Amino acid sequence: MDRYAGRTVVVTGGGSGIGKATAARVAQEGANVVIVDMNAETAQAVAEELDGFAVRADVTDAADVARMFAAAHERYGSIDVSFHNAGISPPDDDSILVTGIEAWDRVQRVNLTSVYLCCKEVIPYMQRQGRGSIINTASFVATMGAATSQISYTASKGGVLAMSRELGVQFAREGIRVNALSPGPVNTPLLQELFAKDPERAARRLVHIPFGRFAEASEIAAAVAFLGSDDASFITASNFLVDGGISAAYVTPL
Repeated sequence: MDRYAGRTVVVTGGGSGIGKATAARVAQEGANVVIVDMNAETAQAVAEELDGFAVRADVTDAADVARMFAAAHERYGSIDVSFHNAGISPPDDDSILVTGIEAWDRVQRVNLTSVYLCCKEVIPYMQRQGRGSIINTASFVATMGAATSQISYTASKGGVLAMSRELGVQFAREGIRVNALSPGPVNTPLLQELFAKDPERAARRLVHIPFGRFAEASEIAAAVAFLGSDDASFITASNFLVDGGISAAYVTPL
C-alpha cells in the first residue's frame, strides 16, 4: 500500500515500542517519518533504518516541542500526521493511597501535558495546509477502572481522551481530524519491565483479555496507520479501542 506516499508523519516516543513499530509501518507505506525521542542515539538508529529524520526532544518542554515541529516542517515541507505517543508508567505510580505528588506530577507532564503541547504546536501547521490527522495515545483504562491501579497514569489517559474528543470536534471543519487511540496492554519493553517486577499483577491483567495474550506493537501500529490515512477520513473525535476485547468482556472464555 502507498497510503502515505509524499506525506510526513511525526512520531513522538518513536525510538521504541509502539512508536517505532508505527514509524516502520507508515514508512513501509511511503511516509517521510520524523522520529522524536528523548534518546538521540535511539532516534537516530530508527531514522537511519527507515530513511527518516531524527529529532531529539523533551516533549514536556514547550520550546523543544516548537523546535521539533519546525525542524520537521523545514525538512519535509508539511506535517500531515502527528502521532503523540510518548508516555511513561513508572512503578511509583500505584494506588492513590501510596502515590506521591512527585510521581503524580511526573506522569501527568509526560502523558498529558506533552500531548497538550504537541497539539497546540502542530494544529497551526495543519490549519495552513487545510488538512491533517492527529492521533493521541490514550489507553483502555481511560474507559474502565482497574483494581491494580496506576492512578496518575489512568487519570492522564482520561485527560488525553477528553482533550482529543474536544479537539476533534473543534477543528473538524478545518479538515483536521483528532482521535484518541486506546490500546490494551501491549508487549513492549515498558510493559515487560513493569510486569517483570510484579508477575502477579501481570497474571491478574492477562486473565481479563479475551484473546489470552497481550497485543504486539505491530498490531497497534496498524491501527495508527489506519487512523492517520484517508481510509479514516470520516473518523474524528473518537475513542479508537484496540484492546483485544477487554472493555467488552464481562467474563473471558475458559
